[in-house]
Amino acid sequence: MEYSVDEKARIKRLRTREAITLAMQNRWQEAVTANLAILEVFPTDVDAYNRLGRAYMELSDCAQAREAYAQALRLDPNNRIAQKNLGRLLHLKDESLCIRSKQHRVAPHLFIEETGRTGVASLFRLAGKEVLATVATGDQVNLRPQARRLLVETRQGDCLGEVEPKLGLRLIKLMEGGNHYTAAITSLDESGIKMMIREVYRHPSQAGILSFPLRQADGFRSYMKQSIIKHERGEEEESPEDSDYAQDWEEAEPMPEGIGFFEETVVDSGGEVEAEEEEED
Repeated sequence: MEYSVDEKARIKRLRTREAITLAMQNRWQEAVTANLAILEVFPTDVDAYNRLGRAYMELSDCAQAREAYAQALRLDPNNRIAQKNLGRLLHLKDESLCIRSKQHRVAPHLFIEETGRTGVASLFRLAGKEVLATVATGDQVNLRPQARRLLVETRQGDCLGEVEPKLGLRLIKLMEGGNHYTAAITSLDESGIKMMIREVYRHPSQAGILSFPLRQADGFRSYMKQSIIKHERGEEEESPEDSDYAQDWEEAEPMPEGIGFFEETVVDSGGEVEAEEEEED
């Protein structure tokens, strides 16, 4: 059965939406199947290869993830998402570090803004690429005071860097006073790492003392909104796909009669449909 160009575009849009939904629900094996189904019909879909690479990373299959991102780069040599993730994978010396275990992710609701209790921090004195390659946006990290420095470590105990000195020293003093904090990575690229920090317990002796200066609040609100949305979707890059779907995510669009999401679709030899949603950084 053959479909018109418009119908094929609609099928691709629906299958893409399904693949994104599966990723948002951490159903990574099904996400692999969904993206492979897209690629069987649309073999030049760069976005599908990027999503496939992400799903393989979540399943700790570094070899397949590398191949998916490499294929994305063959199709689009300037694709920033594929470049970044393939570079990260190439720096991994231990294949087991490819694991992106969801129990080490922080639930987005933990970082809903609360004046004086939440803030964004930049890291400096960053670790080497081999260590940075083991973390991703949304990963929970640990804060560990060391003298006058506040170190940021992975769940495995590897040091990623340090919190900027002024904020770090402030938090160290509050931690010594009994406060507890949780933190997670919000952005990670060549220019550095940013993370969100939230006060989860305030010791009675610290009553009335804000963990984060009020002057951070205005900038924090807009930054938080975008970071939380991307974290909920398991993404590290901004994608027009998301803005397209965010407005009408709940609007069901039925598949054409006689075809399911993973059913083989017949496409004429010249019937390649260009991607309607293209990821960008």
